[in-house]
Amino acid sequence: VQLQESGPGLVKPSQTLSLTCTVSGGSITTNYYYWSWIRQPPGKGLEWMGAITYSGSTWYNPSLKSRTSISRDRAENTVYLQMNTLKSEDTAVYYCARGRGIGEYDYWGQGTQVTVSS
Repeated sequence: VQLQESGPGLVKPSQTLSLTCTVSGGSITTNYYYWSWIRQPPGKGLEWMGAITYSGSTWYNPSLKSRTSISRDRAENTVYLQMNTLKSEDTAVYYCARGRGIGEYDYWGQGTQVTVSS
């Protein structure tokens, strides 16, 4: 299974971030996998942002829920992340990952750097 994140490297404050996780070698609808978005700000640890399950249910980190939306396109085998009202603190490497639940991941994308700056 391979995961590939893509999106803009630079976003202005207050704008909306849209990231794509393209999955190959496995279906995003396969029981019972969760597809998570995780980020790592510079010098800090990993932060789980949210996930969409094989059935399409979504789960969010409560601290980010008001600004975050995760969706999918089954035909394209792709998972999406949208985050609005970006701040400089959202600067991070953003990863997508597959797991059987939250916190247990067996495949990761290589990550994509997002910098929030004017």
